[in-house]
Amino acid sequence: MMSKLRDLYGLKYNPLTPDVPIDALLVTPRIADFLWRIEHGLCAEGGFAMIIGAPGLGKSVTGRLSARHLEGLRDVMVAPLQKPQSNVADFYRELGELFGVQLRPHLSSPQRHPRRHPRRPPGRRPRPRRRRPRPARARLT
Repeated sequence: MMSKLRDLYGLKYNPLTPDVPIDALLVTPRIADFLWRIEHGLCAEGGFAMIIGAPGLGKSVTGRLSARHLEGLRDVMVAPLQKPQSNVADFYRELGELFGVQLRPHLSSPQRHPRRHPRRPPGRRPRPRRRRPRPARARLT
């Protein structure tokens, strides 16, 4: 069935599958502008790019074209995230693994600064702060 449709429309590949070769993909002016902005903006100054949009708009194709375009540039690393729906800690852990950055968990404030956060003896509650009186405000009519 699919070969009949491809022959009818003169297509070499099934456009609805993800295995279409990158050379066969159409680079629209909008995608070309996006690739130019990444290359001349982010690559020069540093940063990251995110491709977002509704289903079926071509995010995967744009990502494949971006990776192909940027892989030839000097001092640029491109890596796909495998689990983009993960929680924040897993997201940063995966980024660290992809780019070879050693990440450590952040220590909470009392552990980092024991002098600034003295521990209270168990069972004692902190004293409530005294509120300062607010200045009176007058409404002029």
